[in-house]
Amino acid sequence: MSSNSSMVNEAAPSGEEAGELEAISGAEPLAAKRTARIFCIANQKGGVGKTTTAVNLAAALVAQKQRVLLVDLDPQGNATMGSGIDKRELQATPYQVLIGEASIAEAAKTCESGYDVLPSNRELAGAEIDLVELEERERQLKHAIAAVADRYDFVLIDCPPTLSLLTLNGLAAAHGVIIPMQCEYFALEGLSDLVNTIKRVHANLNPDLRVIGLLRVMFDPRVTLQQQVSAQLESHFGDKVFNSIIPRNVRLAEAPSYGLPGVVFDPESKGAQAYVAFGAEMIERMKTL
Repeated sequence: MSSNSSMVNEAAPSGEEAGELEAISGAEPLAAKRTARIFCIANQKGGVGKTTTAVNLAAALVAQKQRVLLVDLDPQGNATMGSGIDKRELQATPYQVLIGEASIAEAAKTCESGYDVLPSNRELAGAEIDLVELEERERQLKHAIAAVADRYDFVLIDCPPTLSLLTLNGLAAAHGVIIPMQCEYFALEGLSDLVNTIKRVHANLNPDLRVIGLLRVMFDPRVTLQQQVSAQLESHFGDKVFNSIIPRNVRLAEAPSYGLPGVVFDPESKGAQAYVAFGAEMIERMKTL
């Protein structure tokens, strides 16, 4: 056995962890819900393609005639800029929404790619301090989304890469979590931490929360280790792993500098086509959840 294979086996999720993923399940099927399906795109590890997935999934769903709201819950504001909205000129952000000074309807902007964005900037970092004093501080976003949920088919929440009050607000508001992850050794190690976080939120804040699926991103089939990790994910988590695989693609990386999702910037690129396929898979998956 190669050293790479040995490392992957050591980091691989146990059968118990795979069972825990199945156990995190809401009481009501998502297909029965009449308002927006609300999903967090989350991973406690940074640099794993959360924002790229958020903006491209939003654009891919719009291409499928879905009404989409993208909530940028990261003070860095990358999903905002990647959607073509200047974060330096915002009148309202999730900060005002979370502390009750503005509604999502007032703060949201429609971007060129056809979806609405609740845009963010560094001001949002101050919400951590102000939320501490509020009752139900972990559920402020949930209440705000409820007021506009009938306007959308999907609400996507781009979470920061930390377990903070902002992330907890996202998880408490969501029906499910989409986990983008690279097929690398350390990504496997971090997955169990994220699953434990989701379990705690499911038990204490949001019994509807479940893991919708794991999305393999930045995938390079030429790298043996990535092939091994991908196989481990399929073996341990079965249908919790999306069929769609997002390749490492330079056009996806270039698109944010033009203020566009890759799906719009270069629809013919392999990365864009993979996200379009992922959007279609998400819509199809909603019929069975």
